[in-house]
Amino acid sequence: MNISKNDRIKLAQRIARIAAGFAMIMAVLLIANFVQTKLNKPIDNKTIPALVKRLSENPSDETLKAEIRAFDLMARKAYFTSQWQIRTGSYLMFLGIIISILAIRYILSAKSKLNEIDSVEKVNELDKLVAQKWVIYVGSGLVVLALISGFLSSNSLKEYMVNENIVAVEDPAAIPTAGAEQVAAPAEQTTQSAAPVTSENVTTDVVTPANPLETTAVTVSTEAAAKPAGLPSQAELKANYPFFRGAEGIGVASQKNTPTDWNGAGGKNVLWKVKVPKAGFSSPIIWGNQLFVTGADAQARMVYCYDKSSGKLLWEAVADNIQGSPSGMPKVTADTGLAAPTMATDGRAVFAIFATGDVIALDMSGKRLWARNLGVPDNHYGHGSSLIIYKDKLLIQYDTNRSGKLMALDTQTGTTAWETTRNSKISWSSPILVNTGSRTEVILTTNPNVNGYDPQTGKELWNIACLSGEVGPSAGYADGMVFAANEYAKLVGIKIGATPEIVWEADEYLPEVSSPLAVNGLLYIATTYGVFACLDAKTGEKHWEQEYGDAFYSSPIYADGKVYITDMSGKTHIVKATKDYQLIGTSELGEKAVCSPVFQDGKVYLRGMNNLYCLGTK
Repeated sequence: MNISKNDRIKLAQRIARIAAGFAMIMAVLLIANFVQTKLNKPIDNKTIPALVKRLSENPSDETLKAEIRAFDLMARKAYFTSQWQIRTGSYLMFLGIIISILAIRYILSAKSKLNEIDSVEKVNELDKLVAQKWVIYVGSGLVVLALISGFLSSNSLKEYMVNENIVAVEDPAAIPTAGAEQVAAPAEQTTQSAAPVTSENVTTDVVTPANPLETTAVTVSTEAAAKPAGLPSQAELKANYPFFRGAEGIGVASQKNTPTDWNGAGGKNVLWKVKVPKAGFSSPIIWGNQLFVTGADAQARMVYCYDKSSGKLLWEAVADNIQGSPSGMPKVTADTGLAAPTMATDGRAVFAIFATGDVIALDMSGKRLWARNLGVPDNHYGHGSSLIIYKDKLLIQYDTNRSGKLMALDTQTGTTAWETTRNSKISWSSPILVNTGSRTEVILTTNPNVNGYDPQTGKELWNIACLSGEVGPSAGYADGMVFAANEYAKLVGIKIGATPEIVWEADEYLPEVSSPLAVNGLLYIATTYGVFACLDAKTGEKHWEQEYGDAFYSSPIYADGKVYITDMSGKTHIVKATKDYQLIGTSELGEKAVCSPVFQDGKVYLRGMNNLYCLGTK
């Protein structure tokens, strides 16, 4: 069928009008969304703090706990929905504008080839052009207003969801209403190394509220201790507890005879308890008889080393005088803070990273080996990705709002061994190291990808896009399968190998912060709405679920045939690692806790909101 040029022009005109009208509607909706956001917040953000205050007065009120969880869930859904609306509306508006421009260009091109119009038509055409100019001016104004409104709406939502909950780091009395070991993100890299600064000899007292030990001052020389020859073996790594979630970062501890019964408030099976001077959400790491944690506030960023057997503070080191470090502290949320990432050690040195982007390496006696700043993470929560070591390389997941990267620093010098840019969005997850049988891989989760990399070179080995949102949980791994999940996204089981593929998907149990644990053909998931579930690792089929009273931000850890999971109230629920639900017991710490338990020598070490505990029998 032949269509005349005039008919094609008329069709193009209709398309241009419809597309332009559609774009204007989207522009008006974006402006209206901004007005609504300013006038009508989806949830009164004063509600949750009020409920939390009431809960502090009645900590056993389960109705209040349910209300808080419900309001928190509504707030998060409102945030993600509004952000989706802004993004989608902007894309549709631009699509309408592009179609209109293309149609108009066709019309102008076609009309130029037509015969000249007579004088009367010219007058009419001039009138139309004048009218069209005003339409273009008004339309352009609406588009500009829509873009400004979309930008302001997005920022307003971030203020609503994040900044209103920011606690000034200068306020030592601030008590977070939620906790997370790894909820943060990374930054831009500065390749300069700071000049080494040695720490002074430290004299410190031990605080022992329960089962008091003799309080004595401990002085440690700053001279470097003799370094172990060569790199640690896998057996040495497993015999200690060098990283977040154990020797491979997957939540499996090789320790035996682990305790199952304690009470922090009453002192039952509390071997020692010490107050950590500065707050932090880093879980402990252990090498030999030394236990390490970090803490920070607006005044200082600290590394603490304790005697594992007695709880005595052996030494402390400050991360200061680091070239490139910011003069002021970045804003962080209360549930992340300035010291969220867990440290790492290879038995020769210990390594820490803070929300400022400062990385510090210390020998086992506390003497600084090197320090550098990677750039302050562009992050609205704070940096939370924990460290892990492969041979002589310190691996750092550094996914920020501006860029994503995986970095490897030389453990002896701090220089960059390699750096791999990642096609990813901001995340707060931590890397894990797994031996697949044919090779060792470092595996990362983020939005939208789950990636495997060669830890020696940084080369990407595989990539599967399957996640969305703000990814906090790290990956789980067992028997050639990787498990990745995120709240408001999905849970996936990925078979890795020559051609990685998603074997199964589920959307019923989705963690926000807590990382999956895979062991003995079972997969354990802990959620922020207080549900702990066990699934079949091969199929995703549910074996059991159990609802507890509080949210989970810590990650489940397997030890000695048992799975330990600590809720935010400080209760550790201990179950047998079987497909049938068998509760061994529930032990209370006596204070809030968001860090994961650590196991060594038949004892469990657990960091609460204020204190560090050694739990077990003598």
